[in-house]
Amino acid sequence: MSVNARQETLNFQAEVKQLLHLVVHSLYSNKEIFLRELISNASDASDKLRFEALSDPALYEKDSELKIQVSFDEKAGTITVSDNGIGMNRDEVIANLGTIAKSGTREFLANLTGDQKKDAHLIGQFGVGFYSAFIVADKVTVITRRAGLTPEHGVQWESNGAGEYTISNVEKKSRGTDVILHVKPDQKDFLNDWRLRSIIMKYSDHINIPIMMPKYDPDKKEEKSSEWEKVNRAVALWTLPKNTIKDEQYKELYKHISHDFEDPLLWSHNQAEGSNLDYISLLYIPSHAPFDLWQREHQRGLKLYVQRVFIMDQVEQFLPFYLRFVRGIVDTTALPLNISREILQDNPVIPKLRAALIKRTLDMLEKLAKDDAQKYQTFWNQFGTVMKEGPAEDFVNRERLAKLLRFATTATNMPEQTVSLEDYVKRMKPEQKKIYFITADSFNAAKSSPHLEIFRKNNIEVLLLSDRIDEWLVGHLPEFAGKPLHSIAKGDVDLNDIESKKDQEEQKQKEEKFKTEFDAVIKQVKTILGDKVKDVRLSHRLTLSPSCLVADENDMGAQLQRLLKAAGQAVAEVKPIFELNPEHDLVKKLQLEKDQNQFQEWTYLLFEQALLAEGGQLQDPAAFVQRVNRLLLEK
Repeated sequence: MSVNARQETLNFQAEVKQLLHLVVHSLYSNKEIFLRELISNASDASDKLRFEALSDPALYEKDSELKIQVSFDEKAGTITVSDNGIGMNRDEVIANLGTIAKSGTREFLANLTGDQKKDAHLIGQFGVGFYSAFIVADKVTVITRRAGLTPEHGVQWESNGAGEYTISNVEKKSRGTDVILHVKPDQKDFLNDWRLRSIIMKYSDHINIPIMMPKYDPDKKEEKSSEWEKVNRAVALWTLPKNTIKDEQYKELYKHISHDFEDPLLWSHNQAEGSNLDYISLLYIPSHAPFDLWQREHQRGLKLYVQRVFIMDQVEQFLPFYLRFVRGIVDTTALPLNISREILQDNPVIPKLRAALIKRTLDMLEKLAKDDAQKYQTFWNQFGTVMKEGPAEDFVNRERLAKLLRFATTATNMPEQTVSLEDYVKRMKPEQKKIYFITADSFNAAKSSPHLEIFRKNNIEVLLLSDRIDEWLVGHLPEFAGKPLHSIAKGDVDLNDIESKKDQEEQKQKEEKFKTEFDAVIKQVKTILGDKVKDVRLSHRLTLSPSCLVADENDMGAQLQRLLKAAGQAVAEVKPIFELNPEHDLVKKLQLEKDQNQFQEWTYLLFEQALLAEGGQLQDPAAFVQRVNRLLLEK
């Protein structure tokens, strides 16, 4: 509701209200992070000004010395965090402080449980930024002015975090933002010079912009000092020698650039100097997948610095889409300071940097897989599905990526994807020439597939693929270590290279015998099923099940057909091959059935059973149920 022409009272976005409540009530065990978040925001604002001023130096307004100032007033009960960065105009204040424009917000809120401990963990993954101020403050005032605007275009925002805020125009002589926290009565211990300095040193020492505080004299604490002194080192951490940087510093820098509350899983810090390319990279692998990893608008990419000057955030050109979870910094002398996102597209340095950064990332993952299998499994559980996009997207590194993949298999018979292709190849039978796999909608469907029966009987390991991406993966990974990947649900089964000559001879005799005995049955089944199938034949792959459906060698598999249809794509009808197990009692019963109606009933039942086992859908489920009931009641 408008109070006057210069002041309005507005309501928070519904998601902000919910998040504010959770932040205040769930992050009770780590209250000091409010200062880290506010300093991080101030640092980002300074970086943005530095970037925009490259094309418009007037934005500095004759003050190019960027800094962050932290002070407190014990009598007034306030803490103030000020910066002389880019600042905000009225619309930006409403957009940035009144709403959450973050992909995955709905999914994040849906995952909240009401349990404070669990929710604190989730909130830490989501990141709360500015709203963490309400952990220690019962009222927050923000006074800001965007660089380049005149003093009368200052904006004041104020809220007690209860559901609404006021916004008004004020005069602000200097550009930038002042965040004033009116500290809660039970949080007065933060109104302490030593406490604030220790928090800055703990969380923000790595920030390469000076963080200033008034000089403090404990003997004159009633008097405010007019002198300011630097609290942090204000040196770009990534430019320091690796042996001088502590793990805690690496972790805090990660939290600053990613806005993640949790420590990274691992990182890689490298400096390359050469005639063609000089750069420093600091790459991080998060310990968990972000909520919005699968959102189209998911923000990704690395921070770009040129000659220690921040240029832009979330540069996507440096890493392929399958590595979109990687966070970090690239600092190079090989690009001009006035580089823009448009110019990046065509700059000849970018492909070289991209190749180098992909190599650094894969080096890091290969080392982790070799040195710490358990930690690598943690990584795979979070990002394995994304990594499976790699072989299709990055042909150059397909072989390296294949070694990093993990799968569930019949060897473990567990849904956890722990088996590498190298593991599989080591366990292959001496004469085995192929890597066998099956795809299905779920792990249980894969492990229970009738197609596995002959492979279990011969103790041949099969990859059990149930991720939606797996069909895409195997389509772009035709072989590994010279062994072709082969779907056991396609074509005929040929295990001649594995079975002994004696077994082969016995199998051949059985097949010839069954072919003669069941020739009439096969012809009759073909007539009944008609254009529902491409062919009908006796099966060599079944040992326990009466029937199954198989795709022809060069046809699209049933799982891929279902995925494409679910995605709304037109798919040409591919008819399956229907296989019958001549050694199964139901098929023997079919052979002995003289009544044509009953023969037809059993034929349809075996076909529909095979379709269900394949994960397919019946065109008429009610008719199937009725058919089963009739046959159950048959005397």
